[in-house]
Amino acid sequence: MNFFKRTNKPDDADDTALLNSYRGSGNLSVLGSLYEKYASIVYGVCLKYLPNEDAAKDAVMAIFEELITKAKQHDIKQFRSWLYVLSRNYCLMQLRSAKKVDTVNLDDFMEFTPVLHPDNEYSEEHIKALERCMDKLPGAQKESVNQFYLQQKCYKEITEATGYTLNEVKSYIQNGKRNLKICLEKNSE
Repeated sequence: MNFFKRTNKPDDADDTALLNSYRGSGNLSVLGSLYEKYASIVYGVCLKYLPNEDAAKDAVMAIFEELITKAKQHDIKQFRSWLYVLSRNYCLMQLRSAKKVDTVNLDDFMEFTPVLHPDNEYSEEHIKALERCMDKLPGAQKESVNQFYLQQKCYKEITEATGYTLNEVKSYIQNGKRNLKICLEKNSE
């Protein structure tokens, strides 16, 4: 099967017939015939979003694998348009998952440096001060800061766990971080 060369002009009626045939029989060669008509479009989308040709070719194959199950699950009116969106979303998800999230030490991020114990660990005094300051934060800030820094959850996980909007979570973390910094600076004086 040559996924990178378009062989004929697509026809929506043929697409619907092939899609229905695949849904009824589960025959992968029928789905392959349908996919082959649009593989050059899928490849073009992948080239647009992904960093190199090899990644784009791998994505074309992976999208076909996704298509095996998703073609049965979704109500597809226009296969070509639906496949384009599926391909674009797949590529965007690949880009998102490829991004490396650097973990940042809470102290570095908050731009304050508590006096460290000689053995480079926080003293019990500093830990207690941080706990006291955390307890002084308003509920939403405390919860968001705790989940983001201590439980190492991402914004999306926090929004799902708390019901707060993404902007609220970002705001609670930013304000909580600022309030912690102020509180800890007061305690160190």
